[in-house]
Formats: sequence, C-alpha cells, structure tokens
Amino acid sequence: MGKKVLITGGSGLIGRRLTQMLLDKGYEIALLSRKKRNIPSVQVFEWDIQKGYIEEGALDNLHFLVHLAGTNVGEGRWTEERKKSILESRTESIRLIARKLAEKQIKPAAFTSASGISYYGQDTGDRKNTETTPAGSDFLSHVSIEWEKAADEIAALNVRTVKLRTGIVISKDGGAIPKMALPARFGLGAPLGSGKQWLSWIHLDDMCRMYMEALENESWQGAYNAVAAPPVTNDGLTKAICKVLHRPQWLPNVPSFALKLVFGEMAAVILGGSYVVNERIERETGFHYQYGELEDALKAELS
Repeated sequence: MGKKVLITGGSGLIGRRLTQMLLDKGYEIALLSRKKRNIPSVQVFEWDIQKGYIEEGALDNLHFLVHLAGTNVGEGRWTEERKKSILESRTESIRLIARKLAEKQIKPAAFTSASGISYYGQDTGDRKNTETTPAGSDFLSHVSIEWEKAADEIAALNVRTVKLRTGIVISKDGGAIPKMALPARFGLGAPLGSGKQWLSWIHLDDMCRMYMEALENESWQGAYNAVAAPPVTNDGLTKAICKVLHRPQWLPNVPSFALKLVFGEMAAVILGGSYVVNERIERETGFHYQYGELEDALKAELS
C-alpha cells in the first residue's frame, strides 16, 4: 500500500481529479466527508465541523494532507449566512484537523492547502500581482487571508506547508468554463461587463500536478500563485472559447448593471479581475506546465 493522503473537499472539481491522479500513482487515498459514501479504492471517513468530530482512523498512518474544502463562492447570492459559510467552511474545517493532529501527536510529512488569487483583491486592474503583493481588503480577500491563517495552524505543528492561490480552473467538468461555453456553442458568446478585466487561469490537470509536486517536493514551502501565464482578459477568453468551438462572437458585451441585478454582490467575482503572475513557480521550481497556452487548455476540454 502506498503513502496515505487525506483530502478534505474531495468531492469538488479539483478533489475528484486529484484523487484519481494520486490513485494512479499508487497512493492510498482517504477523504473526509459529511456523509458516508462508497467510492472505489478510496476510504471515506465522516466528519462534522460544527460538532468537532472526525471519525476514528481518518488520521491514522497519515503521510500527506490536502485541504480543498469550502462552500462554492460562485453559487447563490452572498447573503450574510452564505458569507459566513464561505468563510467558516474553509477555516474552521482545517482548524479542527489541526486540533486533532495536536491531540494525537500526529505529524504529516507535508500539508497543501487551497487558497485563492482573490487574496490580492477582487479587482486589481492592470497591477501585476506576485506572491509578495499585499492582500486586498474586500470580502474574498478577507476569506483568503483567513484561509491561509488557518492553514498556518498546521504549519505551527512543524509541518511543511504549501498554500496554492488558485485562479480560474480550465475544465469541462465544472467551474466557469462550462458556463461560458454553453451560450458560445449556440453562437451567443459575449464578454461580461467591460471585457477588459484580467483572468488568471490554469488547466485542471496542471492544478492537480501542482498539488502533487507541492506534497512530494520538499523545496516547496509557503504561498504560490497557482496560475499559468500569461493571463487573459474576459474578452480574450470569450474569443478563445468561441474559436475553439468554431462559433462566431458577435453579441455586444453583457452590461455590468444587468449582472449586478442578477447576482447582487456576487457580481464582483464576474466583473472584477486580477493580473496574477506565477513568479515563484517560474523562478524557484522546475514545474512544467502541460497546458501553458490557453488555446491548448481549452481544446483539451472543449473540442
């Protein structure tokens, strides 16, 4: 049996693909879930964050830990209750694991946590954001800041910790791309808002390979911008999707006021953008992107 990897949020887009890729490499995979499920070749342990409960055996023989759990930011209006869920599902979940690890005196070899490029702000214009750029001050920035602080509670147990600030994930199975591709397939693709907002992206397989590298390579530590290069504007992404699908883009931009009426405060996710660069990945690691060009990434998923 290979080394054991415990994953929170394993049912999400990244979690499902990462689980399969780790299984393919011979790892033993365990997931934490709110409900018992049968998944081939995977151990599923129950946990309840509110009750402070993790099923016995989940942390036994633990070698690597991956934290992906979190309420989907892009679904539903941002009521105060939903904002609370978005924050606490990311922070209180990993704090619970930190407490249990300390109680049981268990020390994983490495821990990798998701974070978001929203750390720098929901809309940072043309500013180039590197890992040393100061954090923003809006809601999603606050979420990412607190997310990383919670991850640091694992680091405080003397566990090598990596935080991957993730951009838009290119995948046909979830996230933003299927939602943008659907109207484009019918010749109805259109940029959102000004269309000038920057979008920093990464293909799903590259994202999962980055998680694996962060676990396995002892030189990785701290925060990294998990994006490919270069970023693209919303208009550029729409054009690229239409090109890959062999569909025209002829509609005018969807106006900002219409998006705000439909989505409320959450429209900031759609209308904002950040030019984020993968400075540490490029300068400090030997990581190789399988999909370094946007069109190649889109073809792999949409063709």
